[in-house]
This record gives sequence, structure tokens and C-alpha cells, in this order.
Amino acid sequence: MRVLMIAYAIRRVVLMVPLLFAVATLTFFLMHSVEGGPFDSDRPISDATRARLNERYNLDGSLLTQYTNFIANTAQLDLGISTSSNERAITDIISEKFSVSIQLGICAFIFAVLLGVTLGVVSAMNQNGIGDYVGVFIATGGAALPSFILAPFLIILFALKLDWFDVLGWELWNYKKMVLPSVALGMLPGAFIARIARASMLDVLRQDYIRTARAKGVKEFSVITRHAVKNAMIPVLTVLGPIFAGLITGSFIIENAFAIPGLGNAFVSSVLIRDYGLIMGVTLFYAGIIAAMNLVVDLAYAMADPRIRL
Repeated sequence: MRVLMIAYAIRRVVLMVPLLFAVATLTFFLMHSVEGGPFDSDRPISDATRARLNERYNLDGSLLTQYTNFIANTAQLDLGISTSSNERAITDIISEKFSVSIQLGICAFIFAVLLGVTLGVVSAMNQNGIGDYVGVFIATGGAALPSFILAPFLIILFALKLDWFDVLGWELWNYKKMVLPSVALGMLPGAFIARIARASMLDVLRQDYIRTARAKGVKEFSVITRHAVKNAMIPVLTVLGPIFAGLITGSFIIENAFAIPGLGNAFVSSVLIRDYGLIMGVTLFYAGIIAAMNLVVDLAYAMADPRIRL
């Protein structure tokens, strides 16, 4: 089994190369199909200045030449320099900004897992009871409220009205700055996890081995924690990888709403000012993370359930 998993992992990593190549190609031509460029602004610049800038950032050649240079440099992990950040290397910007985004993503992920698993288990244990109704209500409400509506609501209620939390910025271990963006980002995936956990838990509780354990006199707490929850979490485990990847790569709205200096905020700014290098670098980086997380989930799923064969 271990040899099969290693071979499977190697094969998937190799297949990531054409995937990233396709993402790089698509992103490059989409960006260059949009009118304007990184040096178009309200303040006009002379043709000579524009020519020097295009030469400095390798934008003076034909589209095919630019594409060839971009692919060749990317293959060497050289994403170039930013046209909007004092010629900083794209890799340095991604490294700096992503450290903030991953902190936010991890906090939101922890909140989503705790919320989803708790609501799912409690709802299943109290099917058609008050606990079930409350859990389903919270999960439905969390799924129905998109983050761009939930974030302003949390800001107005808990920051402006009650003054419990701060509104802007991000500071690790400062709960006043961490709670609201984590909740706003993690509520939707938490609701999704809750629905899966509830359905899976209800299915497990109806299995013969659960009835057998109860018939043998095993305490209810042990039946739930050692048998039911453990097996009910396998479907949940399947979705945790994509959810985690989505949380650390999809925080554009939340980072802008709370003025968090993360990679999502930088990506939105780069689109507005047409910073080609940063746009394509971040897109490739995000694509690699999502592909890697999908691989981790597949391997974790096989390890959690020996019946799975890769």
C-alpha cells in the first residue's frame, strides 16, 4: 500500500506540470487580451518613457516573444519583478503577503471545522429535536449569507455597535483583529461541513455495528466518540482539503473588507493597476496550492479508510 501511494503521489506531481503550464498560458493570453497596460494611468507619460518602461519589464517584444520569455523564466521559478511595488521580485511579494493570508485561512479553517463538526454531530444526535432544529438553522443561515454580506454585518454589529472587536488590519494572536474576519471567511465552509457531518452521522448511527455496540452495553459516550464519530468523519475528511485550499486562496473579499494586507488583497490591487507579473505569479501560485491540496486529500482518504485503493 505504501509503495502504491508513493507511486501515485509521484504520478500526480508529474501531472501538475502540464496543469500549471495550461494555467500559465491561459492567464498570460487573457491578461494581454485586455485593453490597456500597467503604465496606463490618469497621468500621461511620454512615448520615450513608455518605451523605456516596456523594455525594463520585458514588454517591448511581440506577444509570442513575451510568452516564450514568461514560460522560460517561470520554469526556472523566476516570476519577474512587479511594475507597481518598486521593482520588488514577485516571489518576495508572494512570500510576504501569503504569510498573512495563510494565517487568516488557518484561523477560518479551524473555526469552520469546529463549527461544522459540532453542529453536524449535535444535530444528528438530536434528530427532529431542538438541537437538530438549531443546528440546521445555523447551517442554513451560514450557507445562505455570502461573505460580502456577512462581513459588513459583523463589522456593523460587533465592531461599530458593540465595540467588541477592531475593524481593520490583521495581527496574529490579537483576537480583536482575528475573530471577525475568521468568522466571516469560515462561516460558509462551516455550514457546508455541518450538512455533510449531519448526513454522515445519521447514516452511521443506523449501522448494525452501532446497534451491536449498544446491545453489548457499551456506554453511549464511547459508542459515539469511538465508533460513530470516527467513521462519520471520513466523508468530511474528503472535503477538508479543497476547503482549506479555498480558504487560503479565496479570501479576496474578506481581506479587502477588513483591510488585511494579504495575498488576496494584493491580487485585487494588481488587477486594478494591471501588474501583469503579479497577476500571473499569484494565479500560478494559487493553482499549485489547490492541486497540491487535492493530492493531500486523496492520500489522506486512502490512509483513513484502508478499503480505498489508489
